[in-house]
Amino acid sequence: MARTSKTAAVPPTFNIALVGQSGRLGYEAVLFVASLRAKSPDFAGRILVAEPQPGPLWTKDPRMPGDLHDTLNAMGAEIVPFDSAHFGEAYPYGNKIEMLTALPKGAPFVFFDSDTLVTGDLGAVPFDFAYPSASLRREGTWPQLELYGPGYTDIWKSLYDKFGLDFASSLDLSEPDEYWKRYLYFNAGFFFGPCPHEFGVRFLDYALAIRDDPPAPLVCQSLDPWLDQVALPLVIHSFGGGRDSAVHDHIDGDVTCHYRLLPLLYARESQAVIDTLEEVAAPNKIKKVLKGYDPIKRMVFQGRGEKVRALFDQNDMPRREQAIRNRIKSNGFWMR
Repeated sequence: MARTSKTAAVPPTFNIALVGQSGRLGYEAVLFVASLRAKSPDFAGRILVAEPQPGPLWTKDPRMPGDLHDTLNAMGAEIVPFDSAHFGEAYPYGNKIEMLTALPKGAPFVFFDSDTLVTGDLGAVPFDFAYPSASLRREGTWPQLELYGPGYTDIWKSLYDKFGLDFASSLDLSEPDEYWKRYLYFNAGFFFGPCPHEFGVRFLDYALAIRDDPPAPLVCQSLDPWLDQVALPLVIHSFGGGRDSAVHDHIDGDVTCHYRLLPLLYARESQAVIDTLEEVAAPNKIKKVLKGYDPIKRMVFQGRGEKVRALFDQNDMPRREQAIRNRIKSNGFWMR
């Protein structure tokens, strides 16, 4: 049952943060901000597009080109530069960890992956910033158990013990023992909290400690690309948050869609999501910029997305994402 409280109303303002950089993420950031302005026009907070800066952990300049800067600024977004001190090109998912301390200190924040569309009114979402949470639109991707190896309980408990956290209170006792949903696990496609600096410092500390000195039960487990999603539930639990948030009735639902990649969007998302995408991409000043990225040009403007959609019965979709990807690829329509 989702947590509710008298303090769960949206505060007067909160900041939205996402990452924008060269390549796909910069163009997705344009789509995100355009959809926010179209579907949540009364949003009064700041839109902060965090941009990694050149440095030794990047072989190429990670900054967005000038036309994307101009387009984002014209829609009222702010470009927030940050330095990559620990992850960079070797683990770009670390951007969402390192960018947090570049955001305004002490201001409630909601982070979204750039491959997200706003499809409804964010003002209707009952964020309770005293109870952080994150996306529950996930599969049991980590850990991957090995024959005769540690189970879910041993692996997750070793992490809670490493950071002095109470493991038992994190469990969903309505799920069976040794089933992945019993253990606190999120997709890092969105998360929120009361202060990005406090959240970011702890997120970084936990992620580095897990990467550099993992507990023994993790010996057979891959942390690439899962490191952020391994550390995130520990961070949220440490701040008194969890899975039981009323936001999950809206985020990854009627108010936002984390589509991941455009072929997946056309394959499995609702017609309302497709309509939002095509509506916000249509104005000439936006369209001209988005055509600079080939997957958007082909999927949205040249009709490849509709060909992808025709491959599937949206009322009878494959249960696993990999099966969706394989069908798209076998028909020659995959792009990223």
